[in-house]
Amino acid sequence: MWIAGGLVIAVVAAGLSYRKLRQRRVTRALRTGFVERRYVRLGGVDQWIQVRGTDRSNPILLYVAGSGLPMEPFTATLAPWERHFTVVFWDRRDVGRTRGRNGRAGADEWTFDLLAEDGIALVEHLRAHLGQERVVVLGHSQGSLVATRMVRRRPDLFHAYVGTGQITDMARNEERTHRMALERAMRTNRRAARALERTPPPFRTAKAWITKQRWSMATDPESRQWQRVAGPALLTWPGYGPGDLYRALLGVLFLPPRLFEETMACTPERLGTDFAVPVYLLHGADDVHTLPDLAAEYLEAVSAPAKAFVPIDGAGHLAPFTQAERFLAALKAHVL
Repeated sequence: MWIAGGLVIAVVAAGLSYRKLRQRRVTRALRTGFVERRYVRLGGVDQWIQVRGTDRSNPILLYVAGSGLPMEPFTATLAPWERHFTVVFWDRRDVGRTRGRNGRAGADEWTFDLLAEDGIALVEHLRAHLGQERVVVLGHSQGSLVATRMVRRRPDLFHAYVGTGQITDMARNEERTHRMALERAMRTNRRAARALERTPPPFRTAKAWITKQRWSMATDPESRQWQRVAGPALLTWPGYGPGDLYRALLGVLFLPPRLFEETMACTPERLGTDFAVPVYLLHGADDVHTLPDLAAEYLEAVSAPAKAFVPIDGAGHLAPFTQAERFLAALKAHVL
């Protein structure tokens, strides 16, 4: 027992030492012009942001990520963007360090309108802090429901809206993506197939939808490939402790009830089609979770000063991560 215990301790110590070494390497590799990481008071709540860039005069790009996903550990993936934009990551009320500080207090009352008001307050802060009048906002997946509200409510604050993994017509999207996931599972993963057969749409609870999302991701080659990258990125992110890792890994499993209901109820009409700023959907051409044809159909109905649907070849729902350079090229061509 003593020998076994000693071996376990030695393995754990070696793992922690390696993690610290990797964290130092990440820190050195990500030295840039300027970096700010701190809490700001938004909507009466301390919320965590990271601001990075090489030139404070570059346009501000605010990344509004999907539910439960802290972006900070993936800084290295999007670091090339910082040559052209000041990139801002935001841990919303239900995400990362913000959840760590505030917990889930009041989560039953959270709505996308509330998150949008927080986002607008953040943009006001960034404008004053960085001395710029407008911001480019990028809404990814469920973050697109927050970002579109921000832009339509306060177009005077924004250069443009950029959507990726854009949520539009959830009833149609979920019926089709569930069928596609079940077909993939029948070929490759019987456990996933059984779980998907037990949870058909329409989804009445957040648990049922998260189950569908879990197995849909598990049968998607892009998602599986990215998970092999995301795990080490989370484990070796400087400053992340056990609590941060726990919230990052399991955050997507918590979806407040009203946010779930509003997500399921999303239609193009509820999302809104009148924009006073340019709208660009940079969408993974092979996205099997938020379907490209539904996003393109939505954009057809959008009224905006300028608009474009830009498919990112070779990418799916995680296009900004898996095809970061192509995504940046599209940002430069259509937005910058």
